[in-house]
Amino acid sequence: MGFIDEIKAKAKSCKKTIVLPESEDIRTYEAAEAILKEGTANLVLIGSEEEIAKNKGDFDITGATIVDPATYEKTDEYVATLVELRKKKGMTEEQAREILLTNYLYYGVMMVKMKDADGMVSGACHSTADTLRPCLQILKTKPGTKLVSAFFVMVVPDCDMGENGTFVFADCGLNQNPTSEELAAIAQSSAESFKQLVGADPRVAMLSYSTMGSAKHDDVTKVQEAVKIAKAENPDLMLDGEMQLDAALVPSVGAAKAPGSQVAGKANTLIFPNLDAGNIGYKLVQRLAKAEAYGPMTQGIAAPVNDLSRGCSAKDIEGVVAITAVQCQNQ
Repeated sequence: MGFIDEIKAKAKSCKKTIVLPESEDIRTYEAAEAILKEGTANLVLIGSEEEIAKNKGDFDITGATIVDPATYEKTDEYVATLVELRKKKGMTEEQAREILLTNYLYYGVMMVKMKDADGMVSGACHSTADTLRPCLQILKTKPGTKLVSAFFVMVVPDCDMGENGTFVFADCGLNQNPTSEELAAIAQSSAESFKQLVGADPRVAMLSYSTMGSAKHDDVTKVQEAVKIAKAENPDLMLDGEMQLDAALVPSVGAAKAPGSQVAGKANTLIFPNLDAGNIGYKLVQRLAKAEAYGPMTQGIAAPVNDLSRGCSAKDIEGVVAITAVQCQNQ
């Protein structure tokens, strides 16, 4: 059974309710039909009956709950809560109502905040910033988490590296140039995400163009400091670095460049030094190795809300909904 099949099986074992707010996009309905048929999650679609009937095409979404912000019985409660949450920013009732009636991403996040849904998946036709802004304003960070970050689950076919070809890559979608402290926080969150979703022990490599001091530069020092911080805060975590990608993944190279490391040559969780490297890295693997790329998933938000690439397929949405459901189970 492959990674996503295992995730779907877990999702079915305790069904969660996931909001899909992008009711203007046909991929939402194609994915919704498959999700409802397979039974991986209960779904909420946001929009009026008329606009959903117009936008869904021939896809069968029987079983989905349709919530129209203009008529839903809890909208007034959502408005009052949003005003309370944002009153220090000068939010008025009129502004809150306008936002919730016109921006379905905010409405979906409010449903999660008010426990009327367990999680949300968006981003097929919205930027990462548009998807995450309401999360950070309304849900905020998970207690004990220093930083919200983004990761991809990468499933590489015919690959004996990582965990049978499955990896977590981070941060590939959110933090542009993290500090040493932020890299350490990303590493800790990513290890937790790997354990939660893959079920195996994470082996975390802090990546660089240098391995164990082979080069000297401020960028290398940043990663070295991140390793020290992460090890001090998580002494039981299998984490090492700084190391080059081949040293992290190829046993013979790892043994030569980082002898004695319990991670080198065996890494399954890759922490990139900045967003450029992470974003380029995941796309290279996705396109050249024909890997499945699920994400960008978020970690560190108080409830599971996950982003999609705007180039995603309906199948990608299915996978991310299943992953989000499993994250909800682990909340």
